[in-house]
Amino acid sequence: MTKKMRVAYAVVFALILAALTFAYAAANTVPVTYAGDGSSTTSGYAVSNVHYVLDTTNPANISQVTFSLDAPANDVRIQLVTGGSWFTCTTAGTSVTCNVSGVTVLAANTLRVVAVQ
Repeated sequence: MTKKMRVAYAVVFALILAALTFAYAAANTVPVTYAGDGSSTTSGYAVSNVHYVLDTTNPANISQVTFSLDAPANDVRIQLVTGGSWFTCTTAGTSVTCNVSGVTVLAANTLRVVAVQ
């Protein structure tokens, strides 16, 4: 085999390899995504119309807390005892209902509300 033939085979091999690499890379699909950078004002929610519902079988216990927010929230949690359990709430517009268990009226010393949009 001559030197020219070896060079020709090497060039053909390199072209085939390049074509296969391009075809493989062209087959990859990446979904459209968004990215950004910026800032916005973050403000808290105003809580109003707070109502504590006593347990019907033992009125020394709190069974539910309801209140209103000044804007809708997607996720709301409350805490009734400092350092105690967090309770998940359900929302309907700006109305919030939180079912509570294991908290006595005597032990309840705070109403901490965490809400996110």
